[in-house]
Amino acid sequence: GKEVVLANAIIAILTIGGQQLFSFFTFSCPCHVGQNLIYGLAFLGVPALILLIVGYALNNQTWRLVTGKRSHFEKVTTSDWLLKCKLICFVLCSITGRALVAPVTWLAVTLINGSYYVCAVSEYVPTYYYGVNPNVTASERRRILATFPCSQLVPPEMTRARDEVILLLRYQSQVAGWLLIAVVVITVFLSYCLASCFSPLSFLHFRYWSSYVHNEQELFDEATEQHSRLYAMQHVRKFFGFVPGSENVKEIRIPSLREWQAISGLAFLKQVDEEHYDYSLLHDWALKERANGKYLKTDEDT
Repeated sequence: GKEVVLANAIIAILTIGGQQLFSFFTFSCPCHVGQNLIYGLAFLGVPALILLIVGYALNNQTWRLVTGKRSHFEKVTTSDWLLKCKLICFVLCSITGRALVAPVTWLAVTLINGSYYVCAVSEYVPTYYYGVNPNVTASERRRILATFPCSQLVPPEMTRARDEVILLLRYQSQVAGWLLIAVVVITVFLSYCLASCFSPLSFLHFRYWSSYVHNEQELFDEATEQHSRLYAMQHVRKFFGFVPGSENVKEIRIPSLREWQAISGLAFLKQVDEEHYDYSLLHDWALKERANGKYLKTDEDT
């Protein structure tokens, strides 16, 4: 839908801006044999990998998939199991498509920029592009080529050769960047075409379904917020003796030291029985203990 396109566009723009800032403040090619390749590939690949992982982590569908129960697959027929496998594959493809927006944008922008690629492969340029003394040893040739990304390290007599090599490498990098963009655009377009062809819904029916899912999620989130607030309010009232926000509070409850200790500290989600969990220590206390103890009258004049 439009929300997905807008979200992807925002992610791409933020990635482009982040890449430019990242390059400006951090990238500095070592211009040394054996280090250029590692350094360049690290700047190309590591941020892209981190962005991919973040893309997976920020997608709610990832956690829905991860937290699914195996028991759901143990009590179904073969046909249902195959249907669930197809659904999982579809969801994985959808999650991966969203997660790839930022890393692909990073790779495309860095390749079009060319600096990382030039740094990484300068020492591997074929010898026929090297317009200097052919009697130089291979190791010395690689050492000299490795200095080409750093203009201040190149001798004046090799400036022309250095410029030719840099132009060649930038050409290769930018072509690779545009090819990556073209492949991604074609793949996304064909994916949408195939999804539409195999969809059981008509165009307008699909739009209605998308709208329904969006509205259902919004209403569910609102109900979750209100339900959890009301549920938590019951436990807070049991502990303190009044409802937060009440105007006419006649008395308040004074929790004991043991009760304060019972609700303090760290706790994990705890399963009470087959159907219910304790969400917090206060929740656990409210379900197990009786709200006896000391009550104190409030001064209404105050």
